[in-house]
Amino acid sequence: MSIFPNPSPSSGPEQPSTPPTTPPPTAAAPPPQYGAPPQYAPQPYYAPPPAAGSGAWKTIVLFVLVVGLAGAVGYLYMQLDAVKKDLVKANDSAQSRLDKLEESTSVTTRSNRRTVDELRDQLERARRQAALAAGQAKEEALKKVDETRAALEAAQERSQKELKSDISQVKDATESAKTQISQVGNDVTTVKGDVAATRSELEKTVAELKRATGELDGHSVLIATNQKELQALRTLGERNYVEFTVHKSKMSQRVGDVSILLKNADVKKNRYTIELTADDKTVEKKDRGINEPLQFMTSKAKQPYELVVNDIKKDTIAGYVSVPKVLNTRN
Repeated sequence: MSIFPNPSPSSGPEQPSTPPTTPPPTAAAPPPQYGAPPQYAPQPYYAPPPAAGSGAWKTIVLFVLVVGLAGAVGYLYMQLDAVKKDLVKANDSAQSRLDKLEESTSVTTRSNRRTVDELRDQLERARRQAALAAGQAKEEALKKVDETRAALEAAQERSQKELKSDISQVKDATESAKTQISQVGNDVTTVKGDVAATRSELEKTVAELKRATGELDGHSVLIATNQKELQALRTLGERNYVEFTVHKSKMSQRVGDVSILLKNADVKKNRYTIELTADDKTVEKKDRGINEPLQFMTSKAKQPYELVVNDIKKDTIAGYVSVPKVLNTRN
């Protein structure tokens, strides 16, 4: 009879026992074992059935994902709308810079053209003087001709370089503006129309300005007879303009760098007489006419100042003083 219990009928076949490895006996070791309990096969594992609420849990997760996706779409739409608005602002700014550059280029070109015309006039006068001079005078006149010719050539070269540079800038700005305009629509068309109208009005006003010969340097100068023409001169940016209204008084009135004392104003004949003080020197300008340029020199500029009276009333005159842009000490 076996000393081990019988295995259960449902446990399956008995696994063969593996005899244990016993260490070598020592003096104090217990008596050896004759066998080990038998090992049995493990029972198979069955997964529990899924819980009854797993379908509802999946529906909730799906709903949360849909809501999150809708929020992300809304956020992306808001970002896209902000980008479109920023692009519209950038396009408007670029077009504004383009229009200002075109306007500045037009004014600069006209100014350079006037400079070239004046130099040509000087060259022609110098040639006539050279033809009439003799001896040393003729040599000086020829030298003046050469200097004037060199100045004319330099002015023409400078004008061409500036014009090429301005045209290149306009082309680059135009290409950049076209790329942006194609993305935002037709709003620029209205702006271009307004700028073109303003530029056309300015050019028309400049063309209508009167010209007079300066009494000091003999050059042709532009004269403004009203506020509109004076604003056109300011836009050209060649000189500074100080407006004044002077009443008849015992004390002179300060106008910019000079002082004016009105002594007489003839409304019927549109004539006036003043005392003009500049650099602590007083000079009487007698019986001058309306819109007549009155030139005088000061120690602050190499070019002459210009005084023009546009309106004559009883004991009152009104007009402006034209001051050169560059002020320095004359040699």
